Amino acid sequence: MGKAVRRGAEDGRGGRRAVARRPSASRPSALGRVVGLLLGVILLLAGTSPTLGAQERVRLQSGRFTILHTPRDAQLARSLLAAAASRDTFPGLPRPRDSVELVVAADRDDFRRLIGPYAPEWGAAIAVPAERRIVMQGQRAGSDAGDPLEVLRHELAHLALHEALGDLPPRWFDEGYASYAAGEWSREEVLATNLALAVRGAPTFDRLEDAFVGGSGSAQQGYALAYRAIAELAALDPDRGLSGFFAAWQRTGSLDAAVRAAYGITLDGFEAHWQKRTRRRYGLIAIAADFSVATVVTLVLVLPLYLARRRRDRLRMAALVEADRRAARADQESALAVLLGEGWDEPPPAADPASDERQRLTDP
Repeated sequence: MGKAVRRGAEDGRGGRRAVARRPSASRPSALGRVVGLLLGVILLLAGTSPTLGAQERVRLQSGRFTILHTPRDAQLARSLLAAAASRDTFPGLPRPRDSVELVVAADRDDFRRLIGPYAPEWGAAIAVPAERRIVMQGQRAGSDAGDPLEVLRHELAHLALHEALGDLPPRWFDEGYASYAAGEWSREEVLATNLALAVRGAPTFDRLEDAFVGGSGSAQQGYALAYRAIAELAALDPDRGLSGFFAAWQRTGSLDAAVRAAYGITLDGFEAHWQKRTRRRYGLIAIAADFSVATVVTLVLVLPLYLARRRRDRLRMAALVEADRRAARADQESALAVLLGEGWDEPPPAADPASDERQRLTDP
């Protein structure tokens, strides 16, 4: 997802945000100014753009929005312009009035040239509130760039928040609000697999700042946690959401004072509430998911061995049954042979003369 490149400023708790900074450049020499002037004249005569090459960008405008794009991204640009103009309000903030310029990069190389070498490699878009400018990838963006309409909404939320509050919001709040305003519900899936929430719990807001200056994995965790923080904050007042809070923040210039005025708790109290809710809600899910993964892995590893043993046991049992059947048949045949042998081979009993005589006498 995108990010906002902003100048460092003190947040409402006295901590300093970690932001992408460009190193200060030394003042160009006279020769350098002459060379730069000549290069500019050559580019002007050639009718090209130093960030686009030979391709010309087309300009579209509607209301306060201006989009610059290449002919290849014409359909995407029209969709982005229509979405921005039709949904130009943000939760809790007054309707923005500043003009916005959106530049759609022709490809990844053009995107890198437009945003400079100091933005993170994993970013899909970038907002520069001081210039009221957004740069995002076009139709040649990879699958990791996300839904372009959602990305644009995220970046416009950065600009709207800056227009209303300037540099007051800390980085975690800025990114969390942009995700919340863009409706990035899928960020909660990252928390559902974060076993560290169950072990260590959610970080403090100051520690959450550091998540956005790490790599892609750390940043995604930071976005998800920051999104949950803003969602929990808005849920404290179901009727007004963030509107009363933002009004108090504009009035007092203090994040802690705004939380107190709008929700009746301190910022530290809200931080503890968010940490407890996040750990209880997603820590148990992460543990269950971890056990589920372990169970699946165990089944994958053990099931083939179990099935092979079952097959071997069935074959062994079948062999034993067949052996018993053959033994029983052999026993039956042996017994029958013995019986038949006793009836045919035994000689008849010898004649008894006395018995024959008695029989003769008793016959009529």
